[in-house]
This record gives sequence, structure tokens and C-alpha cells, in this order.
Amino acid sequence: MRKVRDILKILFVCIKNASRSPMAEAMLKMSAKRGIQVCSAGIKPGKEVNEQAVKAMREIGCDLSGHKPRHISAFSNIKFDYVAKMDVPDLGDMVIAKWIADWDIPDPAQGGAAEYRKIRQMIVAKIQTELPRLLMQQRKKKRA
Repeated sequence: MRKVRDILKILFVCIKNASRSPMAEAMLKMSAKRGIQVCSAGIKPGKEVNEQAVKAMREIGCDLSGHKPRHISAFSNIKFDYVAKMDVPDLGDMVIAKWIADWDIPDPAQGGAAEYRKIRQMIVAKIQTELPRLLMQQRKKKRA
């Protein structure tokens, strides 16, 4: 059984938690192995997930239709290992994290299906570069 401290905690944050951050959360959950807790939040959450995001994720076998946007304050009592913020200002004391990274992923809200696919691919690329590095750091911590 894994100890709670062995779990890598990751949070994705965007403005509304209606497109980018839930897409990233869902993709990482789909591809990650055990030992990772993934959440997403917004600093000004929307009322519902963006339909274009739902369609873009459905194309890769991921169902976002049940996602409910959440405010970042819902996670104020969790210490995250890594927070990826997308197009949001400094998070200040809104979140506790060892590392906060600024992912340069623009808001696709004004675009169509092609823009959402492009954003999806940008998120995939970031996950593919960042996750191995995070897992390596986690392994080093366990050995120490």
C-alpha cells in the first residue's frame, strides 16, 4: 500500500476550469500510472465544461461531459508537488505547492474544433515532457 506522502499531487489551473485544466487533468489521469493524484481548478470557474473541449477529448476516448468546474479554493488544504497554471496571474497564496510552472497554453474559448485539437496537442506535449521529470524527482526523494 502506498503511503500518502508517496503520492505525487498535481494541480492544473486555468481561468474557468472549463477547457484547458480539465483537459489536462483528464489526459494525465488517462496516461498516468498509480501514485499520482490529479486535480484541476479555475480562479473564476465557469458554470459548465466547454462543449468544444468535450468534443476534442471524446476524439481521444476521454469523456469530459461530467466535469464540473471548481474554484481553486476547493484545494486550499492540499500541498501539491506541482501546479501547472495556464494563462492565469500569480497564484499568490491561493495554492500551496512545491513548484508552480507557467504553461504557455492560450485560451481556446474563441476558437472552433481545430483550435481545441491544437490546445489538446499542446497539453499532451507538456505532459510528455514534464511528467517523466516529476516522476524522476519523486523516485529520488523516496531513495533519500
